[in-house]
Amino acid sequence: MSEDQETEEAGKIPTNLRLLVILEEVARAGVPVAPSALVDLLGLPKPTIHRLLHTAETEGFLQRSLDGRSYGPGRRMRKLSTNTLSSQRIRTERLRVMRDLASEVGETCNLAAPGRDGMVYLDRVETHWPLRIQLPIGTQVPFHSTASGKMYLSMLPTSVLDRFLSSVELERRTEQTLVEPADLEYELAQTRSRGFSVDNEEFMDGMTAVAVAICDDRGRLMTTLSIHAPKQRHDVESLITQLPKLKDAAARLEQIAVE
Repeated sequence: MSEDQETEEAGKIPTNLRLLVILEEVARAGVPVAPSALVDLLGLPKPTIHRLLHTAETEGFLQRSLDGRSYGPGRRMRKLSTNTLSSQRIRTERLRVMRDLASEVGETCNLAAPGRDGMVYLDRVETHWPLRIQLPIGTQVPFHSTASGKMYLSMLPTSVLDRFLSSVELERRTEQTLVEPADLEYELAQTRSRGFSVDNEEFMDGMTAVAVAICDDRGRLMTTLSIHAPKQRHDVESLITQLPKLKDAAARLEQIAVE
């Protein structure tokens, strides 16, 4: 079969768009995707799918999951997503919402996205108080000991979360850090049920935080929005009283992201 005939039979996907369509499907799935699933979904020949996946993996756009067979976003694809989220128009509108929130609650707020090994701060609006915690844009923080990270983990499919818990060491950052997988699983179940996550001095002594998810139109987490503060001003219970404002800001950010 000629390449032109193959293109016709493969859902009329032009040759120069096939790799982009594969990346689009991996991003849409939200979980690692097996080559066989892409064959069924796109109708492309199995050798073509494997060749394109190999190219995307070699160039850093995709990476293999823990099972060694499925593929998820790689470093360059995650960077592309971050740069898209940080485009000038989106970032200008996003910062306006975050400044309003920081002004209303009187504390620092952060926008973070999941990276390969932790949550990465995309944007941050500082409190006016002289006593504050310095975590600049680009900082990567652990999944298991931060409010933003626990919000992300709570929304993972069970199979993906199980692989995470079985493959990483839960580093103790403070006396409050949850380092036993069973304890973290319980906390994530609580997070899932109540719709927000907390950091009760688990990442840094004297710092508390609360976070909510910002989701796409399919209900998948894109980023998290959090407020954090020194415990001298707010313990966890005090920050939780700010949830209505935090959730309202998150809803506004979701709308900006899908427009």
